[in-house]
Amino acid sequence: MLTTTKRAGRQLHGGRITYAVLTLFTIGSLFPLVWTAIAASRSNGRLAQTPPPFWFGGNLFKNLEIAWTDANMGTALLNTTVVAGSVALGTVLFSTLAGFAFAKLRFRFKNLLLLMVIGTMMVPPQLSVVPLYMLVAKLSWTDQLQAVILPALVCAFGVFFMRQYLVEALPTELVEAARVDGASSWRVVWHVVFPAARPAMAVLGMLTFVMSWNDFFWPIIALTQNGSPTVQVALTGLGRGYIPDQSVIMAGALLGTLPLLVAFVLFGRQIVGGIMQGAVKG
Repeated sequence: MLTTTKRAGRQLHGGRITYAVLTLFTIGSLFPLVWTAIAASRSNGRLAQTPPPFWFGGNLFKNLEIAWTDANMGTALLNTTVVAGSVALGTVLFSTLAGFAFAKLRFRFKNLLLLMVIGTMMVPPQLSVVPLYMLVAKLSWTDQLQAVILPALVCAFGVFFMRQYLVEALPTELVEAARVDGASSWRVVWHVVFPAARPAMAVLGMLTFVMSWNDFFWPIIALTQNGSPTVQVALTGLGRGYIPDQSVIMAGALLGTLPLLVAFVLFGRQIVGGIMQGAVKG
């Protein structure tokens, strides 16, 4: 028993091949970001030359200032934070509630409704643009953030994802025991469902926040650069002109990416720790 315990507690180490492969994957993953920073630090004429530059230049802060001013990045970053945060919170909340209902509750036509929800994932989003824009225009929401937030508060993928997780992670006996103790439906959700679903909620929240931050298709239709732009909409203003300044465009892309990197650096350990803690408790 002691030998088994020592083996189980022993820390495993990867070999040289493992570290070499991880190093290659890390370099490949960081290369687009590094190249964006290099391009943002050069002039437009230097980027057009062959071979392209492979090291930083001296125009980084100048290009960042131009991109910040021309694209109105301060307002765009604030709007994108509001949109992505609201969409992530709404998606996690509503998807968890719907996933719990499909996973553990009994009601008529449950399987049929679930199939309908999954079926909506097969419909291209381009088909809903015209009726959605007509609805937004009728409500006088054009060029307002609620036009981007409200249609994205619930997604079929989130409902299906949470349903699949709760089927295995949440024992039916635990829900029934809470019912026997007199817990109401909301108390069951708050004290039983949410703790058990916390790992999946964290993953879904991160995925939704990043997807909403990078969303371009619907915001470019519902919003304008001069009104209430998101980051992706604001960046379209940098590519206009007879000869677009690629270095300024790269500087704007770098400004739009940095908040995500900073958030991951500051809260990545807490997010991963919360996922692991919830997984152990589950």
